[in-house]
Amino acid sequence: MKAMILAAGRGERMRPLTDTCPKPLLSVGGRPLIAWHLQRLAAAGFREVIINHAHLGAQIEAALQTGAAWGLSIRYSPEPAGALETAGGIANALPLLGDAPFLVINGDIFCDWDPARATTCLAESDIAHLVLVDNPAHHPQGDFALHDGRVSEKVGPGDTARRQSTFDTANQLTFAGIGVYRPALFSTVTRGQPAKLAPLLRTAMANGQVSGERHPGCWVDVGTPQRLAELDAQLARAGRAL
Repeated sequence: MKAMILAAGRGERMRPLTDTCPKPLLSVGGRPLIAWHLQRLAAAGFREVIINHAHLGAQIEAALQTGAAWGLSIRYSPEPAGALETAGGIANALPLLGDAPFLVINGDIFCDWDPARATTCLAESDIAHLVLVDNPAHHPQGDFALHDGRVSEKVGPGDTARRQSTFDTANQLTFAGIGVYRPALFSTVTRGQPAKLAPLLRTAMANGQVSGERHPGCWVDVGTPQRLAELDAQLARAGRAL
């Protein structure tokens, strides 16, 4: 199985840090954020990784090169200025990803989920498998609901979030930015055009084609300088063993 790391975002909330450094290369725990992903992917047995980039992408290629430092083979999927959004970036990289299911990880998260799970978690009848986490303080409403291993917008059997004027968020979880996808999920996306991932997932959910799991371990959306500093301190306290 191949893996893709999404690294094309501008990192507006990280400014001024990202004015001169792409967000995936910001240091946390003594190494670039993206290097934690590469280390875990290599340890899980992955060998081929695709990384998309746009903002300061040349720095990413110069820092990671071929991936040999991690025992990986890295190929790059450059995008135009402004990038192509999540689904657009994945669709643009499909020629590199191939016809089999693949793992996608957001480059701006830190998570101890085991990538080795990606090889077995997607059922034949499903088009996507999502990793979900408990809602963090900065995203209390969550994204999707998880019931018996199935992901939907429902907060309870028969009740959709779209039809509720006030909906209970007790069953809602946050998308971790980690998913296993079949290429068919992106069949309606025109290569080279921006496209968001959420509408594609919602359509697949409505068709009963999305499974999921709750990850109870460490997960941080490293979206602001404050969260970056907090994660760096957490890793220091833990002896960088997370």
